[in-house]
Amino acid sequence: MSMNPVIPYSTTIHVRDTCLCLHTQRAARALARRFDAALKPAGLTNQQFSLMMALNRPEPPPMGPVARLLAMDRTTLTAALKPLAARGWVAIEPDTKDKRGKRLRLTAEGADALLGAVPIWKELHGMIEAGMESDPHLLRRGLIEVSV
Repeated sequence: MSMNPVIPYSTTIHVRDTCLCLHTQRAARALARRFDAALKPAGLTNQQFSLMMALNRPEPPPMGPVARLLAMDRTTLTAALKPLAARGWVAIEPDTKDKRGKRLRLTAEGADALLGAVPIWKELHGMIEAGMESDPHLLRRGLIEVSV
């Protein structure tokens, strides 16, 4: 008798072909590579672009809502903010309403960098959607549905 359980190869094939998590991870990595390459001339990664876009608000947001929007824990968000703050693109400031909290502000230099990156994002995003056989709106709706 084998000490190691045997999982039928047919199960492996089934998971490969149907696993939402696997296919989402593969798509996320492929999209991340494409956006990283496209945004490189603007000096940003796709993660930095998304983070800076999340800060592009009328009022500097607290860290909690930004972390939730980006599906990050606060420690990961703090680490992602460091290079942007070092470049002077993001300011991390005390929250006047909550002494323990921090507010995140896109600086004027950060807004300029983001402004330069938006046309790059729009062009690549449009090309990706135009090249899809399936409906990008349905995909987006399904991804939002499973991410809440």
